[in-house]
Amino acid sequence: MILTDLKQYLIENKRVPLIDIAHHFDVTPDALTGMLEHWIRKGKVRKLEGSRCNKGCCSQGDPTLLQIYEWKEAS
Repeated sequence: MILTDLKQYLIENKRVPLIDIAHHFDVTPDALTGMLEHWIRKGKVRKLEGSRCNKGCCSQGDPTLLQIYEWKEAS
């Protein structure tokens, strides 16, 4: 996977949880972080933090489910 593949995926999907991106490209979330940071520094991607519910069911959940990335610019 290269940066342009990641860019195209984000443009097509608008807002995507980190874990979904990782599954799509079959890489670890940690491996994606640097590539996503590249687009964040360029002002093209925004990282959104989801919040845990207050019911206790997701308090032990995977933090990558709460990291959402959004492409900010139309191509």
